[in-house]
This record gives sequence, structure tokens and C-alpha cells, in this order.
Amino acid sequence: MYREYPSTSDVVACTWERRSNAPAVQLIVPDGCLDLVWFGDGRMELVGPDTSPRNVRTGHADEIVGIRFAPGAARTVVGLPISELRDVQVSIASLGHRWAPCGELVEHLGRSPSTVRRTALEAMAGQMVRSHPDALVRAAVQQLTSRPRQRVGDLAETLGISARHLQRRFVHEVGYGPKTFSRVVRLHRFLDLHRFLDTVNEQSDLSFAAVRAGYSSQSHLNDEFRALTSLTPVRFLEDNRRSAQ
Repeated sequence: MYREYPSTSDVVACTWERRSNAPAVQLIVPDGCLDLVWFGDGRMELVGPDTSPRNVRTGHADEIVGIRFAPGAARTVVGLPISELRDVQVSIASLGHRWAPCGELVEHLGRSPSTVRRTALEAMAGQMVRSHPDALVRAAVQQLTSRPRQRVGDLAETLGISARHLQRRFVHEVGYGPKTFSRVVRLHRFLDLHRFLDTVNEQSDLSFAAVRAGYSSQSHLNDEFRALTSLTPVRFLEDNRRSAQ
């Protein structure tokens, strides 16, 4: 079981929890975010933004709780260029004294219910904020989230900077460039739209949802799905339905 909970924080997109009743393999696809994750065995790790899909094995009765930082906001807490954490998962114990409060929190979380764990992690992240997020990058994130087909050059011009300068700042704050981020956003727009159409029992064929999400064609959708999920759209959606039952 996996659930997300909205956050009112400026730096946290949501908190979440995952529980498993039996060993399983969970497919994780890129979402443009960095997560701080507490594991039931006492580990706490930072999981950087992924550029490709990966499979994560869960054990029997595993419980995992995490907070997902908003794109472009994690560096203010982490204190590192997010590009250094791209496609990696690291223990907070390896990150130095800045993360000492997290180590002190781990033992407390092991004795707490999941609601308290999520709240405590979010509160700790808020206490670790050292600066304001890069306003220009946050504006770029908002633009690309609403218009993922927007050209990077056009976006840079709108923001009053060069495309090269936007690329450098975006990679530093988000973990990868605006073009890659646009691809990830488009994937999740498609999934959200398809999920909504299924819920209201409206037209939910792939081509309709693909066009609305910003894909230029069915083949474009298929290519992007294979690159970002390792599966075809049909297989991915079928697997999602089964896991939700």
C-alpha cells in the first residue's frame, strides 16, 4: 500500500508512506524530486532525482515513510547541488554534521506511528532550511509544469536569461536540465489525466490522453514510456491497476 499526503510547506511537495505485507518488487519512475526516506529497519537516506526507472525490492512487512521535496527546493535543505545526488541513494550518516539532527531522530521514529513519523520528518526539514529557493528556477519549474512542451530557449527568453544560464542553474537546483524535467512532467501529466478519465468513466484511450498531456503522437508516447518506465504504456497502466487492487 502506498499513500501520499499533501503538504503546506514551501519546500515539501508531499509526505508519503508505503507498507508491504509480502516481499515484492516496486518499479520507481522519475518524478523530478528528491526524497528523504526513513526505513523500518532504522535507516534514513536521501534518494536523489532519477533519470531512468529502477526496481526496488521490499521485504515482508516493510514500512517506509518519506517526504518529497518540491522540485527546485531541496537544495535549501540538503545544502548540496542536487546534481550531486542525481540517480543515487545515500545514507544521511555519510553527509556530515549538518545531518546530525536526522540521526538523533531515527530512534524516536522507530517508536512512533506513521502519522508522527511523517510530521516529524517534515518539521525537521523545515528547521534545516538555510536559504530561499532559487526564485528563477522555481519560476521555470512552474512554467514547465504547466507547459511541458515549451522550448527551453523560449522559456529562457521569457525569464530574461540565456538558455545556457538557465540550464546551469536548473541542474544545480533540480538535479537535471529543463528538457529532462519536461519529459518527466509530461509523463506524470499523462498518468494523472488517464487516472482521472478512468475515474469519471470518460474517454480514456491512450491517444486522447497522450495529446492532452502534450505528446506529439502515439509513437512519441511509446518511446518516452519505454525510456522513463522501461515498459509500454499499456503494460505500465495494467500493472498499476493490479497493484492498486
